[in-house]
Amino acid sequence: MRVGVLTGGGDCPGLNAVIRSVVRKGVQEHGFDFLGVRDGWLGLLKNDVVPLGIDSVRGILPRGGTILGSSRTNPLKHDNGLQRVRETLAAHEMDALVVIGGEDTLGTATELSRQGIDVVGVPKTIDNDVSCTDFTFGFDTAVGIATEAIDRLHTTAESHMRALVVEVMGRHSGWIALHAGIAGGANVILIPERPFDLDQVCEQVMRRFEINYAPIVVVAEGAAPREGQLIVKDQSLDEFGHVRLSGIGEWLAQEITARTDKDARTTVLGHIQRGGTPSAFDRWLATRFGLHAIQAVADGDFGRMVALEGTRIVRVPLADATARNKVVDPSLYDEFEVFYG
Repeated sequence: MRVGVLTGGGDCPGLNAVIRSVVRKGVQEHGFDFLGVRDGWLGLLKNDVVPLGIDSVRGILPRGGTILGSSRTNPLKHDNGLQRVRETLAAHEMDALVVIGGEDTLGTATELSRQGIDVVGVPKTIDNDVSCTDFTFGFDTAVGIATEAIDRLHTTAESHMRALVVEVMGRHSGWIALHAGIAGGANVILIPERPFDLDQVCEQVMRRFEINYAPIVVVAEGAAPREGQLIVKDQSLDEFGHVRLSGIGEWLAQEITARTDKDARTTVLGHIQRGGTPSAFDRWLATRFGLHAIQAVADGDFGRMVALEGTRIVRVPLADATARNKVVDPSLYDEFEVFYG
């Protein structure tokens, strides 16, 4: 059997660990041949594939990013996209695809599966917003990076007695903001699941100043005020119809300054959360996902996604995993008694 491996969407720590485990087990246990698809779905549109063997994956376990490259290309938005994908698969005699990605990449994989292409999905996103899995790899690393940033910002905030707003990633779900905010001792955490009241945010900020304490506000990029629209700098859309987020942190700092007469500054972590060496947990999870994904291929169990359920790796229908985003459980609000607005 000849298997293609594809990484799509935003990069994240742990992608190379999946590629490594898929190839190593596929070659050593099943005798499969592998081809790497370059730059996500774009590689299938452009017929850009490369041989992928054990030599190709040596030493990549601790490396961030992806050796195959990635893109936010949606082949279904391109002229004759589905046919071009089929032609590339046929030209290289690929029998199946292991698709590693988040909601958009796996959503495309779901549609291709409906069209008769043999696909197995692996959930990847630092946002942790893919349904049917307890965690996605990349999330743990991103939370660690954001938490360290918040720890460092506490000391500079105290030195200057100013409010610091930390903008983290999270388009639909506030998992990074919640986990890093709790771990970093933030005073206000704002997430997409619950629109916030700006007056209450400013009130909470002033309470901290009143006790001679510099407040830290953590806000997910997809958070929005109760009265108003999503705050973004750029209204252009990507090929999956998403606006390019960023801007809520700067807007929030300006509003805090205007309403409280206190100095407020913004730190946007952005792609720093995506880069660098994956954590031990993400290496472990990504490796397990890869091993189980290639076993699903060997079993002919296509149209499925591997997922973490407790400590077990299970297989779930791709259609179920991509039907909706996984959002923060409301019970966590009460459990931590955190101010959300």
